[in-house]
Amino acid sequence: MHPTVAAVTDRIVERSEPARTAYLARIDAAAERGPARGRLACANLAHGFAASEEPVKTALRSGGKPNIAIVSAYNDMLSAHQPFRDYPELLKQAIIRAGGLAQFAGGVPAMCDGITQGRAGMELSLFSRDVIAMSTAIALSHDMFDGALMLGVCDKIVPGLLIGALSFGHLPTVFVPAGPMASGLPNGEKARVRQLYAEGKVGREELLAAESASYHSAGTCTFYGTANSNQMLMEVMGLHLPDATFHSPDSPLREPLTRAAGARVTDITRLGGEFTPVGRLVDERSIVNAAVALLSTGGSTNHTMHLVAIASAAGITLTWDDLSELSAVVPQIARIYPNGSADVNHFHAAGGTAFTVHTLLRAGLLHDDVLTVSGRGLWRHTREARLDGDRVVWEEGPKASADTDVLRPADDPFGPDGGLRMLSGNLGRAVVKTSAVAPEHRVVTAPAQLFDDQAAFLEAFAAGELDGRDLVAVVRYQGPAANGMPELHKLTPALGVLQDRGQQVAIVTDGRMSGASGKVPAAIHVTPEAALGGPLARVRDGDLVTVDAEAGTLDVLLDSEELDRRDPTGRPPQGAEWAGTGRELFASFRAAVGSADTGASVFQPVPAAVEVPRVQHV
Repeated sequence: MHPTVAAVTDRIVERSEPARTAYLARIDAAAERGPARGRLACANLAHGFAASEEPVKTALRSGGKPNIAIVSAYNDMLSAHQPFRDYPELLKQAIIRAGGLAQFAGGVPAMCDGITQGRAGMELSLFSRDVIAMSTAIALSHDMFDGALMLGVCDKIVPGLLIGALSFGHLPTVFVPAGPMASGLPNGEKARVRQLYAEGKVGREELLAAESASYHSAGTCTFYGTANSNQMLMEVMGLHLPDATFHSPDSPLREPLTRAAGARVTDITRLGGEFTPVGRLVDERSIVNAAVALLSTGGSTNHTMHLVAIASAAGITLTWDDLSELSAVVPQIARIYPNGSADVNHFHAAGGTAFTVHTLLRAGLLHDDVLTVSGRGLWRHTREARLDGDRVVWEEGPKASADTDVLRPADDPFGPDGGLRMLSGNLGRAVVKTSAVAPEHRVVTAPAQLFDDQAAFLEAFAAGELDGRDLVAVVRYQGPAANGMPELHKLTPALGVLQDRGQQVAIVTDGRMSGASGKVPAAIHVTPEAALGGPLARVRDGDLVTVDAEAGTLDVLLDSEELDRRDPTGRPPQGAEWAGTGRELFASFRAAVGSADTGASVFQPVPAAVEVPRVQHV
């Protein structure tokens, strides 16, 4: 192992030991008890199989076969999830042929960030992750199951499904992908048209034509944002079958891979003989593997929160310092838009996940000795899927990239580090993604221009108020407690226009940018956030702010005592301002949510074991 990867892993293990030990004790006890259906009262059990057809009903009654829960994020508005419509029946048939049973345990919500960008609905987006986790828990809470299949792809959905599944960590769980849509209008051309629209040089009709040519069919969007980063992480964590990730929905392999997932989850139940509970599979090494895969491929900044929250659900404490230390030694081996011109289909054709895992293992950057749903050893994910008749077989994958403009070996990378860096200074801590930012734009010192919401920034841009001068746009009161931490991707075209005009520009925000954010330096996820008294609330227009992605600093050029003496200005929405789009229903989430660096979750970390005194009732 690379010494830094080994050291970070050891530190996580040591730091997590009390909570991880308690978590494992809990799931091991649940595994020993087995599903409750064997102990249910007759009326409870009868409810559990009342709608089942024979021979499933009799088999559930006898308890002799493993019963698999199917949890799906299907809806037909979200392109990435539309293919899931027919998966449940396909999976049920595969599971029955493998000797098991299956029930559709529940559906979870799935919102599309592409639709809600720049709109009030985006203020529910991050919170939807925890809603999905709770919905997954509700689906599994009937305790009728020996294993689970999770059907999800996109931004908050996969992290939410995994957090929920880890609450039932005694259940073997396989994640089932649907694959990306075919390549359409190149992502770079789409970005060009967006900038022209922002400048008023093309109209809505031209913009819609470009967007429709880019997002044109069922499947995941083809840029390397959070959705495709999710899929990469599920594969490298061993929660997908090998090479299942980036085959398109209409690929000849997609249906056989889906059937194989149903058969495999049956095999890894306790009754199937290869018992692999998800809470044991997701351990400190697999979390580090996920971080390395994210960093080496230039993945989404959203995972600086999601991966922390996922780890916490398994009793593991992952910090931004861990990610920063890993990023310094993990090379950038992929260029996928917005980090390059290629999309995920080009990445897949160049060698995809099989070559990525191969080269990172050879470089000592990934742990091989881990559990996967296919068996022990991450080497299994260096293989590629092939068809043998109507079934999937796996063959040794590529040992060289087919296109070194897209994917390179770890010993000949595009860059020496992972392109994701942590910033700190008197404005707090933040994340910056440098993999798509040109070196000459990575250090910006300019006067602050304050905005308390993204609409105010866009209005100022449209009015020409930002023209002809350098600036750091400080977009504050966008944190989790302020308004749910929306993505501010709508600002990207306007910021790009200013940069292309020769202005030095950057953005500093306690909100998020899209996982596809690109060429403008963005210090995001600033914590502590403005709404909780963070320093951003005391910045004033004209203050000089430095965003230095090379040195890792984020500062307003003021004496710290002077900054502390200032009164806060601005505020997040309050009271009746929350009405509409369901935002008023999430007041309890805004009040309870944690900070960005701890995962921005409403859930408390898994507690270490404590002795609870018994209460004597009189």
